[in-house]
Amino acid sequence: MALNIAVLPGDGIGPEIIAQALRVLEVLKKEGLDMTFTEAPLGGQAYDQYGHPYPEFTQDICRKADAVLLGAVGGPQYDTLDRPLRPERGLLAIRKDLGLFANLRPAVLFPELANASTLKPEVVAGLDIMIVRELTGDVYFGQPRGMRTNEQGVREGFNTMIYSEPEVRRIAHVAFDIAMKRGKKLCSVDKANVLETTEFWKEIVIDVAKEYPEVELSHMYVDNAAMQLIRNPKQFDVMVTGNIFGDILSDEASMLTGSIGMLASASLNESKKGLYEPSHGSAPDIAGKNLANPIATILSAAMMLRYSFDNEAAATRIENAVKKVLAAGYRTGDIYEEGTKKVSCSEMGDQIVAAM
Repeated sequence: MALNIAVLPGDGIGPEIIAQALRVLEVLKKEGLDMTFTEAPLGGQAYDQYGHPYPEFTQDICRKADAVLLGAVGGPQYDTLDRPLRPERGLLAIRKDLGLFANLRPAVLFPELANASTLKPEVVAGLDIMIVRELTGDVYFGQPRGMRTNEQGVREGFNTMIYSEPEVRRIAHVAFDIAMKRGKKLCSVDKANVLETTEFWKEIVIDVAKEYPEVELSHMYVDNAAMQLIRNPKQFDVMVTGNIFGDILSDEASMLTGSIGMLASASLNESKKGLYEPSHGSAPDIAGKNLANPIATILSAAMMLRYSFDNEAAATRIENAVKKVLAAGYRTGDIYEEGTKKVSCSEMGDQIVAAM
């Protein structure tokens, strides 16, 4: 049966990087991996066509798909739109619509890029962290929220940080399951000394840990975790945390690897249906210039094959092709250093396709 993949190019550099990921997947398709691709708009592209960042047309395609491959959303031309119509709201909406509660953000440093990191090579060499971020709860979705004038006539903005026990339990299980397949070490990040929500989080994670006696569970306050990611990142294997902390920490971890242009991500629901996207944004400043790094999107396609389709061989083949191209010295501008071969977005795609 064909794997039905919804393809959402999105805004900015999205169409350019998605095009290269599809070229890589087409190699596998020509060799017999049965896949179909259905394109739909999301974000600003969708607003321009349908007046909404996540229109019914796209909703229908994504709900019917087995997995979703996304480029990026957003652009300065949309900053003046009403908040519900902004491109980023389309991203929040698709996560909620498909129940994508588990965000997997690997931070892996390829050996050839040890000098591309802003940290000393000996601090980051061999880095391989998986950050598991809860994606559909926390302060981003909690109600009530908004802006108001209080009884004293003072304007204020307010959001609600909230987690239910089922929400914490299901993300904890995802993190423990991943830890079991890796180094059997899990660090849960919270702010339990200040926030009752995360004190509750910690309590539930400790309870779930009883089902995974082989996994070494530790706890760390988020401010310390942010510091330790810079000081000694290799102490971590798997990290699990809530939505807002995970948003910040995963972006911080991405820069340990030299460029956010290298990092893939997966967002999964309870049936392993996932949305796969690079960790970076739409980079409107280089959009249309064939300068973007497509590797994060290509590696996201590999994650799709691994997590939604259980095809470890195909996923590993893509990852090995990327390693081979980096070892041969090819670099897009964001990871370029003297002595390497600078290539465009499409040229990087050429090399990875050839390495396949």
